[in-house]
This record gives sequence, structure tokens and C-alpha cells, in this order.
Amino acid sequence: MAISIDDIKKLRAMTGAGLADVKKALTEAEGDFDKAKELLRERGLAIAAKRSDRETSNGCVLVKAVDGFAATIALKCETDFVANGADFIALTQSILDAAIAAKAKDIEAVKALDINGQTAQEAVTQRSGITGEKMELDGYLTLEGENIEVYDHMGKHTLTTMVQLNKAAAEVGHKLAMQVAAMKPVALNAESVDQKILDEEYKTAVEKTKLEQVEKFVENKLKKAGINPNLVDSEDHIESNMAKGWLTQEQADEARKLIETAKAEGEAQLKMPMIENIAKGRVNKFLKENCLVDQEFQFGDGDKATVSQWLAQQDKELQIVDFKRFTLVAE
Repeated sequence: MAISIDDIKKLRAMTGAGLADVKKALTEAEGDFDKAKELLRERGLAIAAKRSDRETSNGCVLVKAVDGFAATIALKCETDFVANGADFIALTQSILDAAIAAKAKDIEAVKALDINGQTAQEAVTQRSGITGEKMELDGYLTLEGENIEVYDHMGKHTLTTMVQLNKAAAEVGHKLAMQVAAMKPVALNAESVDQKILDEEYKTAVEKTKLEQVEKFVENKLKKAGINPNLVDSEDHIESNMAKGWLTQEQADEARKLIETAKAEGEAQLKMPMIENIAKGRVNKFLKENCLVDQEFQFGDGDKATVSQWLAQQDKELQIVDFKRFTLVAE
């Protein structure tokens, strides 16, 4: 049967599918809209299944705040070509709008939301069938309460932040949202850092400090023996410098032997109280760099104030209640 252009436009508006796909589905369904929609859905599922092992490293991240509820969500895909498409961005926005309206608590609730007569997950699957790329909803974060400012970094839809204050201060909130985007804090303050993170940072700091102390000991031993440490700091370097004529075989053998004995001697002489103090200092440095209130504020007047100090300068009663950050960009 003949399929009218009006029918094609109607089904395209309902599903977001391409003109050719809509026409083909309507023709096969003999004009039955429900059957055509099911055909489009099945084709989307088939394509999604074929692409299930693909990596979704691109996508669109949007953020919005309405009436005391803010959310950010990412719709991921395979290529930036699809991610930058108007239809893809519009789908992400429609899902976010629905999530905000429903005040959805988690990603599973978002996937079940109604988007033009189908669930959000079905809409994503259908779009996957249209583009031929794997797509998935991810990165759903929320903040609830008053005084929330949101930020889409450079309007590129790849990095979003949300910051909540204890009182109204839109400009301050906007700058803090920019701070969160630029400096990627892991926690609001030292007290809110996960203990597992602190334990891992301390463990890493201890091992790094031990290694550095042993390396210094070995370097001093090499210098006292008249050997340039830079020529023998790795086996590859030793071989390379021998080939260049900068080291003889005898010098290389002497350096290897000296390094081996010096390492053992250096490890035996490690002073753990000193190691632990240095490690604690490194953990404190980590906290200063990664806790929002202790970071150096990046958008002030160049006075090197921390975020908490800058905040107090704006209003002594102002405090950050919470923040959220999501990015698609590898950091």
C-alpha cells in the first residue's frame, strides 16, 4: 500500500527514527502505526545487541535545576559525530527533563520514565538502532534542596557540575561550580574523604618515600665511587651508554654490583619514623589539593585564598552544602 508523507512525518515525530527507516517500517507494517513502531524497536534492539561489546567513550552530559531539585545525566555513545548531533542532544535533554519532573532518585528510575509513549531505555535503544552505535545512560547524579547552581563547562556537554549553598548567592555558586569543574575535588573537606582513599594514599606515600630514600642512598654511593648516577640509572641506560662508548664493560659491571649492594644497605637503614612523617605530609598535600574547601580558589583576584577563605570574604555565613561533578573526558 502507498504510504503518505504525512504518515511518515507522524511516525518520525513519534519515534525520532530516520525518514528511510520510518518509511520502510510503515510499508512492512502496511500502514499500521503500532506494528511499525514495534518493528523500529526490534531493529534497535538487534543493533544494540550487536554493538554491546563496543566502548562508549563519547556522549552528551546535561545538567538542570528546577524547584529545589537538580540532576545531571550522561547519554553515552561511540563517536563524537553522533554525540554532537541535534537529535542525540535533544533525546538527552528530554530524558533529563523527565527525570527532573519526576525527581527520579537513581538511573534505574530514569530508564523507566515515559518519553513520548515509551520508556527512556527504549528511546535510547531505538536511537541506537537509528545511528548504528551502542548507547547507554550513565552518570545520573542529583542534588535536592535550595540554592543549587549548575554549570555545563564551556557549553560542550562533556563536563557538568552542581554546587549547593546554605543560602542564596547565585554568582558565588556559579564560580564555585566552575571551581569544581576546573579542580576536580574528590570531597568537600578532609572529614568527608573516604577512609579507604586515605589509607590507600598513605600506603602509596610510604612506598614512594621508601623508594626515594633508597634511590638517594644509591646515588650517593655511586658518586663516592666516581660513577655518574645518570649514566647507570637503569639497565637500558647502561646498555645504551656502553654502546655509545660512555661506559666500559668494567665500569658497567662495577656500577651494577654497587647498585645491588647499595640498595640492600639503603633499605636496611631506612628510618620508619621519618618515612611516616614524610608520608603524612604527602597525605596532607593530597587533602589540600583534593578537598574543595581547602583548594586554592581559581577565580578570585589573585590573592591565593583557599575556597573557604574566599567564601568567607563574600559572606561569613556562606557554606557549601554539597557538590557533584561528572565528566566524559578522561582525566
